Amino acid sequence: QVQLVESGGGLVQPGGSLRLSCAASGFPFSYYAMSWYRKERELVAYISSSGGSTHYADSVKGRFTISRDNAKNMVYLQMDSLKPEGAAMYYCYASAEDVRDYWGQGTQVTVSS
Repeated sequence: QVQLVESGGGLVQPGGSLRLSCAASGFPFSYYAMSWYRKERELVAYISSSGGSTHYADSVKGRFTISRDNAKNMVYLQMDSLKPEGAAMYYCYASAEDVRDYWGQGTQVTVSS
């Protein structure tokens, strides 16, 4: 059974930090690129299967960092200097060429003073 389980969301003040985690199981994790999305499927960050390539939305560059641990089947999103517009449900997404993709259920991030 494929699972992507996000955690780490919560309430943070503007300027604060959160670290999101996504635990993957049931598929060959190291074969899949991983991404974080928010809101209406807005791509926030992407990391290649090996972790050697990353991509960020312009709105989060320099503040967010995506990483992965293929030994633990985990992907992370370190979010620093959070802004109110960063409040959203954040989703973990697994994709690979010519195979089906997978979505997690999301973790809520609230940015408010």
